Amino acid sequence: MQEQFIFGIHPVLEALAEAKEIDKILIMKGLKNDNLHIILRESKKAGLFVQFVPIEKLNRITRKNHQGVIALTSNVEYQNIENILPMIYDKGETPFIIILDRITDVRNMGAIARTAECTGVHAILIPAQNSAQINGDAVKASAGAILRMPIAKSLNLKNDINLLKNSGLQIIAVTEKAEISYTAQNYTLPTAIIMGSEEDGISEEYLKLCDHKAKIPMVGEIASLNVSVASGVVLYEALNQKLKA
Repeated sequence: MQEQFIFGIHPVLEALAEAKEIDKILIMKGLKNDNLHIILRESKKAGLFVQFVPIEKLNRITRKNHQGVIALTSNVEYQNIENILPMIYDKGETPFIIILDRITDVRNMGAIARTAECTGVHAILIPAQNSAQINGDAVKASAGAILRMPIAKSLNLKNDINLLKNSGLQIIAVTEKAEISYTAQNYTLPTAIIMGSEEDGISEEYLKLCDHKAKIPMVGEIASLNVSVASGVVLYEALNQKLKA
């Protein structure tokens, strides 16, 4: 499995030039270097998320001479959702996508990918910003499933949700704000399911784009499920409907 980060100004520049799979680039706040503008320019061209962080965060990743720049790398080759959809339709299959809005815990990401692979999900769509790094921990949590299924990274999730809608998919948000149970939805249709952040659920701007909202009924005192568990509940309902169809 490839190294999970690249450190140092010139190694990061080389990684950008070679178009290596990079999740995001961390740059020390206040860094002064003649090559910094090149890193920023090439990152923007590649659609990469750049974050300016305190030096302490960089030092927690590595104590080696990082020169104020670290690129976090990915174990998967990201794809574009607009390239994935035609392949699904060409195979005569009904598209089934899961969208993960700001899922930042690598173990949740891996667990969701494992369930998604088991339930026939065609692809996972994630935003370029505020998503868990697909590192060794994510791969382990997914039992390797995350390496077997397409992961699409979105630079503009709102645009990609609209692309899915225009391509004939219904968008279902799984949210506690819904009034209808997840079991009342028809998952045999072309579908994209949105699961929200562990902290505050699905972003309001994405909720407005959804065709349906679905909730998972609960009777306990705890108000919500872990997002990977909630994903499993809904994905297996979808699989059950398809097996009965």
